[in-house]
Order: sequence, then structure tokens, then C-alpha cells
Amino acid sequence: MGFTGSRSTVKRYIAAHKHLIPAKRQLVAPQGSRGRRYTTEPGETYQMDWGFTDVLDYDGKTYRVACFAMICHHCGQQYIEFFPNARQENLFIGMVHAFQYMGIPRFVLTDNMKSVVLHRDLEGHPVWQKDYESFMQVLGFETKLCKPRHPFTKGKVERLVRFIKDNFLADRVFCDLTDLNWQALEWCNKQNGTYRRTVGGVPQKLHETVCGEQLRMVPEIEAVRFYLCPERKISFDGFVNYEGRRFGVPYSYPGATARVERSGDLLRIYSADLKVLLATHAVTWSQTDSLCKGQYETLEQPEEFPTAPVQTQILQFPKPSQDLFFAKFDFDKEDQI
Repeated sequence: MGFTGSRSTVKRYIAAHKHLIPAKRQLVAPQGSRGRRYTTEPGETYQMDWGFTDVLDYDGKTYRVACFAMICHHCGQQYIEFFPNARQENLFIGMVHAFQYMGIPRFVLTDNMKSVVLHRDLEGHPVWQKDYESFMQVLGFETKLCKPRHPFTKGKVERLVRFIKDNFLADRVFCDLTDLNWQALEWCNKQNGTYRRTVGGVPQKLHETVCGEQLRMVPEIEAVRFYLCPERKISFDGFVNYEGRRFGVPYSYPGATARVERSGDLLRIYSADLKVLLATHAVTWSQTDSLCKGQYETLEQPEEFPTAPVQTQILQFPKPSQDLFFAKFDFDKEDQI
């Protein structure tokens, strides 16, 4: 490089100026995510969400069903139920059934469903859907909305939906939606009675002992029944449409609307005020219309009877044949004579 000195001179210079050499990099152990997971007190918060799956029926047609899932954030107690769709009325029915199964918490955590929240105001507060807001006031709980694309807050129910698809729905065979819900209830009882390392115990026992002290039972009031019995319009031919099937209503009922409740294998049709049971049908899940007793029977009308003895009498003959012109060509009749 053109330096005229010896190597010893270079070595002595380096030894006297080692402080100019940069220090070696030290590898630091990875610390992982510093985010804090969302935790709640016993019986304080439930998480709920929808999941969807396609069903291949015996005719080779494919249709879609919705799975309502709710889980206790503290102990992992879970409840699932299947519906033909994810409409708001089915959301109310699923939530009431889940509350009857697990109790009513203080908060329910969910995402930005259309049937729950409309939008947020200028200050960022949610503007609830009016029917859902009335539902919260009747049952006495509050709703919290989680942040979009933030699995740390609502990850338990999202993991439950994925577990349902990978475990419960894998190679599942059923007859109808009623049979599927019975199997889902048995599966929930089995899963809730299994030891979980993540919660350090059996969810069902923890929910009854620890969370049960903070939960409330579903009140037995008339307003709750209105959510379990959605309203339906009666068609001109006397049928109500519920879950894609048509069920008959008696002709004597004068109202234009009725309320329908499906419980297991029975479907009950009530009057609009839930005071009169109009008809009871067996849920066959067939596309054929289900008629009820007295659906097309007319109302009793006043009838006049004779006040004096009837003395007039007339005679009735049988209706003549229509082929009298061709009777003369009946040669078989001549042979008989």
C-alpha cells in the first residue's frame, strides 16, 4: 500500500489504539410480543360471533346454514346453535338460549354486526340498532364492540368457531336442523365437561362455582317471549312462512299477523299478542305445506229453516248420456237382443 515502515510498527500502533475498534454486536434473546391479552373478571363478559358452513343434501343441492357461537371469556363455557340464516331475529333467539344455558353476564363482546350497531357518531360512540338496544334493556346487559382486525379481544370465540369447523362439523351427518342442534348441544356438554389446561379446570364446574355468583338468570317476562316468537304475516291462503317452510293457520283467526316459535320437533303458532295458541305443527323440514286442523273450514253462518210444512215435491232424473246420436250404431246391443 506504499507504507515504508515495518510490520512491528503497525502492530505497536494497533496495540496502542485498540479503543478505536468498534465493539462486537451482542445477540439479544427475543422478547416476543409485548401486547397484553384482554382479561375479564369471572362472569363479566361473554364473546359471540357467527360462523357459516355449506350443507350438501340428499338431492345433491348445496345450501348454507349459520352457526351462532357464544363463550364465557373467563372460564371457556361455550354454547352453539345452528340457524338457516344469520338474521337479527335468529341472533335474539340464539342469545336468549345461550343466556338460559349459561346465565346473563354484564357485558357481551362482539364485532361490528349490522344487526347490532349502525355506525358511530362524531365522538366515536356506537349508535345501536334500535331493536338490539331494546333487547339489551329488556335483558339488562351491555355490549362492547371490539377493534377490527384485533384478535386479542375476541380471539376466544373466533378460535371456537374454527374449532367447530375442524372438530364438530368434520364428517358430520344429520337429518335436519333440529337433529343438528341436538347433536350440537350434546357436543357442548361434552366439551364443557372436559378438563382444559388453559383455564386450569373444567369449564362447567368453574362456570357454576366462580362465574355463577356474578351471573343472572333470564327473567320470565312476556317481553322475552316476544323475542323467542318472531312475528310473521299470514298469507292470503292462510300460511305463515318460517325458516323456508309454510305452516297453516286456522281460518277462524281474524288477525293479519301471528307469532311462531320452534322448540325441538314442534312448531307453535300463537296470536299476535301471544295469548292464544292457534296451531301446533310437527317440524318435518319438508318443502310440502303443512296444513292445520280447520284451516279451510268456514265460520258458522246463520241458516234459515222452513216455518211451515213443505208440501211441494219435484222429481229428479239421472243425467242423460252424451252419445245418444251414436246409439243406433251399437251392434253389440242388437246381438244381445
